[in-house]
Amino acid sequence: MSVFKRKKISLQTRLTLLVCTVVLVSLSVTGYLIGSTATENARNYQAEKVMDIASTISHSQLVIDSLSGVGSGQAIQSYTKSIQDDTNVEYIVVMNSEHIRQSHPIAERIGQYFVGNDEDRAFLGERYTSVAKGTLGESMRAFVPIRNGEQIIGVVSVGILLDNIQSTVLHSVRASYIGIGAGLLIGIIGAFFLARRVKQTLFGLEPREIANLLREREAMLESVREGVIGINDKEEIIVANQAAIHLFRRAGLLENPVGQQVQSYLPPSLLQDLLLNERLVYDQEQKLNGIDIIVNKVPVISNKHLVGALATFRDKSELTSLIEQLSGAKAYAETLRAQTHEFMNKLHVITAMIHTKSYEELKEYTTYLSDSYQNEGGSVFRLVKDPVIAGYLISKLHEFQKSGIQVELSGETPLPILKEIERMDKIITILGNLCDNAYEAVSLKENKRIHMTITYIDKQFHFSLLDNGSGLIVENDEALFKKGLSTKGEHRGYGLYLTKNALDELGGTLDVISIKGDGAQFHVKIPYEGEES
Repeated sequence: MSVFKRKKISLQTRLTLLVCTVVLVSLSVTGYLIGSTATENARNYQAEKVMDIASTISHSQLVIDSLSGVGSGQAIQSYTKSIQDDTNVEYIVVMNSEHIRQSHPIAERIGQYFVGNDEDRAFLGERYTSVAKGTLGESMRAFVPIRNGEQIIGVVSVGILLDNIQSTVLHSVRASYIGIGAGLLIGIIGAFFLARRVKQTLFGLEPREIANLLREREAMLESVREGVIGINDKEEIIVANQAAIHLFRRAGLLENPVGQQVQSYLPPSLLQDLLLNERLVYDQEQKLNGIDIIVNKVPVISNKHLVGALATFRDKSELTSLIEQLSGAKAYAETLRAQTHEFMNKLHVITAMIHTKSYEELKEYTTYLSDSYQNEGGSVFRLVKDPVIAGYLISKLHEFQKSGIQVELSGETPLPILKEIERMDKIITILGNLCDNAYEAVSLKENKRIHMTITYIDKQFHFSLLDNGSGLIVENDEALFKKGLSTKGEHRGYGLYLTKNALDELGGTLDVISIKGDGAQFHVKIPYEGEES
């Protein structure tokens, strides 16, 4: 079966057709309005004309005398024939009170009954015009009663054929139709040249191609984690992705950067200086209102002239966090590898017992394994239904137990499966950093103890860690969460800083209770939407 791909119409063709259509419709509407107005005016003029003629004849003494029996009936025919010739109407018919014609353009019809069936109102004294079909065809005719004093002695009808009215209208609008045709021709020629000019301005690209380029550019800008900004030769910021806007807001720059002058928007900093010179810059560390960032910058040069600059930058703490997460993932993988190896050894033991039919020993061994599982993971799965969080906590508990740390786990309402999976990364960051802090706090103690509490109340995830370490002494909470503040050496002190940032993004809170030499307790409360079971 053949499949025919629909041929797409080019922009030039579309513009030409669009402009031609607009011109055609506009001129057609104009012509219609002119024709309608001309027709209406012609009909009104002809109606007034026949009414005036009929009124004049109704007041003629010759007609009144003839219908009253004083004058000759032949005089009416001669009189109306002369008026008909002078006024170019189709017919003038005078009828007596019995609806019998006294005059008619065709003499043989004089003395016959009037045809039309719309003259009765005139015999009741009404003056009017109507359209009806008579012996000469469809016509517009005026009816005026003829009075002799107060008595109605007859009716005069003056008519013009509708075909003649239409020919008069066409004659009057012929000139406007010629003008409309000329305007349409000029519009078509203008549409062709306009479309070609627009095509050249767009470098020969079709609208769908331009739209695809814009969508691709936006997708590329928003897909990168780095902030991206670009300026033009007027030092205006013309490009800024969401990552850049978010970082600027964290630095206290709340306005939309696009359209702003770089010198007025950005504070005096190396980033501003970099954007305004022609140097290439890679991986340069700078500060933006107190935030450490890593910057790359490329000037945009066209025809040997600087026309703009493009800069990418990222919060240094995010890179540090990435390094720590990679290190944690590596440790997690090592733990899983060790557990897998241990699990295979246990399977070999179970297989050997089955082959040797040591069923009593097998029963004792599996009981031991079950108790061990309950100690390591069963309590976690009882309190945490989400497999990702549960698996991560089990790996941490296993790490604690291997280091000789006694862990007590408690809780009330189980934590359900996380509904908004995009929040998982931040939650794992919080749990991991708090567990690592507790691990390091008790690492030098002889009797290492950690108490972990997990519960779910009113769509809030409550997580607490209580250790018996040396405790913390800080001046205030801000100092506790300050980036780089640590007694553990250089390039440390990012754990609580990253934890606080993650909590801020999730809308959570962190409370710390610590006495020097008597351990510390960290309690976090995180908004948590669980799936309905």
